[in-house]
Amino acid sequence: MWRVTILLLAAVFFLGPLIAAGRFSFIQENGKDGWGNYSLVLHDSALGGALVTSIEIAALTTAIMLVLMVPTVVWVRLRLPRIAIWVESISVLPIVIPPIVMGAGLASLQSHAPPGVANVLFSSPVTALTPFYVILALPFAYRSLDVGVRAIDLRTLVDAARSLGAGWATLIVRVILPNVRTAVLTAASLAIALVLAEVVIAELLLYDTYPVELVNQGQENAGVAVALSVLSLTITWLLLFAITFIGNRSSRGRVARLV
Repeated sequence: MWRVTILLLAAVFFLGPLIAAGRFSFIQENGKDGWGNYSLVLHDSALGGALVTSIEIAALTTAIMLVLMVPTVVWVRLRLPRIAIWVESISVLPIVIPPIVMGAGLASLQSHAPPGVANVLFSSPVTALTPFYVILALPFAYRSLDVGVRAIDLRTLVDAARSLGAGWATLIVRVILPNVRTAVLTAASLAIALVLAEVVIAELLLYDTYPVELVNQGQENAGVAVALSVLSLTITWLLLFAITFIGNRSSRGRVARLV
């Protein structure tokens, strides 16, 4: 009985606001129910451009983060296990430092940077925001990848691949990544969620990204803002379901090959 009670309370706590938001998103400006708010979202050129910009930043952030973190986690666990605790402590710093502090520093750099640096670094939202979103995503990516690497027999896999003549690039791509696929997908989803939710730095640097546009729409039309939020939650859920499906499918495939 207690389990059912706790489950029901949790369902009300988590699903209640989501159901209310979904219901509110269908209320149009004239007070009638309809798809007007979602239609405005789909036909808003400014919002579409901001969404494309955020998707580009998310894709580039995820790619850079994985290229940096996968070899780092493997090398630390394989060659330098004694400093793993120090690497974990350093990776927490982007969480400890408030984003408003980083945003204020970037705004000052944008105002006082030499023309050559400013033209390269702040030429577009993608080049300006991607490096700093990579830094913000490092804590989440490191822990996800570290859990995945610790769950496999890393040393045996590395020794077997090296004894067969595999280089480090082949080792990472063809041996390590297939065995930590779920961890990689989790880290990628966390990075994408961060990019689609971070608003402080983009707002301070005056870049029009999807989260900034969401805030602006909320000030002008609450229904459109809630519709955007519902769409964001739906995309995030679909991404998590895809990660779960791919992870379970890869696990079943490995078990079948072993059998």
